[in-house]
Amino acid sequence: MAVLPMKKALICGLKKNRKRTLEYLQRQGVLEVSTEVEEDQIFHKMNVLPSKAVFERNGAEAEQALQVLKSYVPEKKGLLSSFAGREPLKLKTYEELASRHDEIMKKAGRVLWLAKTVGERKSAVPRLEQQLQELEPWSSFDLPLNFRGTKTTQAFIGSLPRPVSLEELAGQLSGCCQGPVELSLVSSSKEQTCFFALCRREDGEQMDKGLRSLGFVKAPQSREVPADRLRQLKGELQGIKDEIQSYEEEIRSFASSRDELKFVADYYVMRAEKYGVLNDLIQSQNVFFITGYVPENQTEKLEQDLTQRYDAFVQFSDPQETEDVPVVLKNNWFAQPVEGIVESYSLPGPGEIDPSAVMAGFYYLLFGLMLSDAAYGLIMVFGCLYCMKKFPNMESGLKKTLKMFLYSGISTTFWGIMFGSFFGDAVNVIASTFFNRPDIRLAPLWFEPVALPMKMLVFSFCFGIVHLFTGLGVKLYCSVKSGHLADGIYDVVFWYMLVGGAVVYMLTMSMFTEMLGLGFTLSPAVGTAAGAVAAIGFVGIVLTSGRESKNWGKRLLKGLYGAYGITSYLSDILSYSRLLALGLATSVISTVFNKMGSMLGNSVPGAVLFILVFVIGHALNLAINAMGAYVHTNRLQFVEFFGKFYEGGGRKFSPFGEHTKYYKVEEDI
Repeated sequence: MAVLPMKKALICGLKKNRKRTLEYLQRQGVLEVSTEVEEDQIFHKMNVLPSKAVFERNGAEAEQALQVLKSYVPEKKGLLSSFAGREPLKLKTYEELASRHDEIMKKAGRVLWLAKTVGERKSAVPRLEQQLQELEPWSSFDLPLNFRGTKTTQAFIGSLPRPVSLEELAGQLSGCCQGPVELSLVSSSKEQTCFFALCRREDGEQMDKGLRSLGFVKAPQSREVPADRLRQLKGELQGIKDEIQSYEEEIRSFASSRDELKFVADYYVMRAEKYGVLNDLIQSQNVFFITGYVPENQTEKLEQDLTQRYDAFVQFSDPQETEDVPVVLKNNWFAQPVEGIVESYSLPGPGEIDPSAVMAGFYYLLFGLMLSDAAYGLIMVFGCLYCMKKFPNMESGLKKTLKMFLYSGISTTFWGIMFGSFFGDAVNVIASTFFNRPDIRLAPLWFEPVALPMKMLVFSFCFGIVHLFTGLGVKLYCSVKSGHLADGIYDVVFWYMLVGGAVVYMLTMSMFTEMLGLGFTLSPAVGTAAGAVAAIGFVGIVLTSGRESKNWGKRLLKGLYGAYGITSYLSDILSYSRLLALGLATSVISTVFNKMGSMLGNSVPGAVLFILVFVIGHALNLAINAMGAYVHTNRLQFVEFFGKFYEGGGRKFSPFGEHTKYYKVEEDI
């Protein structure tokens, strides 16, 4: 239960060392910068937001270039590549690549230009292909398609949207003109009939009306003869395709520069963040100030490095109680994996303890109880171990999550052995179906929940009571630690007496113990003592729950309302029945898949069916019930457990650091 103490830092350095100092602080990632120092006649801020905007734009361009490369030359990544994390980069290598950032950005610009040009060229291809398609029926026509006739004649070049013979067309147009009409069929298909018509100019208007009534469509306009225009368009289309191919090959050639583009994308992200800090720095002509918060365990190293390497003056002080101090959690190997769970709820507020250590054991046990299959647990354990071993550069947050599932997998394996579940009843099904040995089965070390559900329900309630009482115990600890012992007695001890006494009293009732299948009933004397303890707790709650009110009438009413909270404890205890529900769901679904797979019996098709159903069914069962165990374990922690002592409200420590995507720079010290 450790919230790291924070120190307030004041760093004063020479302006000539400002760049190196900021880069060092960014690589260390231990200082959250604040802007408390105000400007005056000597110290002022400098506006570098335009430069920051340039860096952000450059970073975005580099990222876009990477996406273009990805579309043309996808990276070969494994199924688990998302676990790899950022690649470490030596400081010397970083500085070498940083000196070439302009050169690399030119590559990014070239890639983007090529991609844009390819897009433009590709958009022209459908237009040219459409023109070719439109001109193809006119390929044998020996006049330009925009020919309109002579001084004495008028020409009509176009098509009808159906197949028509020359005789039919002549008959349909016979009444349109006073003079002769010359018709020539150019081409005909199922979709259209292309033709050429020539009449006297004085008959042109009537001819136009007649053609329009037939659905006449003018031919695509062209000054060249169609055959010449077709050759021109084909050459233009081929030229564009060759150009696209050339540009795409050039884009693919930049695949060797992918790592450089990744670096420059990160480089500009880092510079943009650095300039965001620089924009808020107070500085004079010769010196600059940085203020912020640093974890206490980092102060000694930070002061030593800044003093020796950059001639800076460093001073640390304790933050005032009114300050909004960020929160950093620090726990041992056992509790550290659940820090992300605490953070997803809320970090500890001022004066609160970190609940990670006290909730860790319960978290793993609850998860294991809900999944409770030894085979599933072993899959989780070895899967997590494999990922952590294969990807040593995994991000710390992801590594914590995997460790959390690793420990939960160990718990799942333990409870699976206790309840005799290994892929459900797979051992018995395989032995009886394929080896004719129904006597072979994995016996539980404790009991089988499917066979004794009431016993599992009672155990779930008992576990829940321990969990809830532990939460109350933490509240008592916090009250004593803060010097409010009386509050601890009023808000914790009285509830221990009331709830604990009520539970013990019910164990003296034979009806209750028989309903739960318990093999014992406590004596009436114990019930009398338990009832007295519960009564004292009830009176204490009534008299103290409204103690903030000076009016005794209001205090008594608030006290009675506070005592009504016993119903919430009943609801909380009943919530732990989900341990039974999810545990049985895992076991029953596993059993169903095993039975389905063994339907064809001991045969080759039966073995094939069993393997298919076994692999697919148990993979789905593991995925669904592991997710269910995760969600419901979180719910029991957040609602039932945290509700007894924890409020949260702390602000996460957000240091000035390398919030990059591909690389993390290692300090060479």
